[in-house]
Amino acid sequence: MSFLISRVHYLFLFFCLCVAFPSVANETPLGVSGATTINVFKAKELYDRGAVFIDVRNNDEWTIGHIDGAIHLDFQKDFAKLYSSKLVNRDTPIVIYCNSSNCLRSAYAVAVSVHWGFSNVYYFREGYFAWILEDYPSIMSNMARN
Repeated sequence: MSFLISRVHYLFLFFCLCVAFPSVANETPLGVSGATTINVFKAKELYDRGAVFIDVRNNDEWTIGHIDGAIHLDFQKDFAKLYSSKLVNRDTPIVIYCNSSNCLRSAYAVAVSVHWGFSNVYYFREGYFAWILEDYPSIMSNMARN
């Protein structure tokens, strides 16, 4: 029964997000209600203070490179695990990111997290590409370095 309810919640939330975030030239929204939008410098500050970083990109993107210490929860496959996670409390600062401001998955993940009751959600809209441009701590595969 709880599986059915969670599917219904997902469908409802997906519908709301489609209405709230119409796609405009493939750019993500500037902000998500209930979350704080941050730039790369604020993201680094939160990183240094121990915030949990959640990467919502797919496996191929994650494998090529990701922020050091981030948790990988592919938005389309694994993100629902956050709802029942014992590793992240509802008041833990979480920073959610994707590739860049052209990646809607992070905006959707942020909105879902807020809906689930997470109270310290940060929307790192600029994403991973901005992070590596600043040469901040990241893990990169050998393929990405060639």
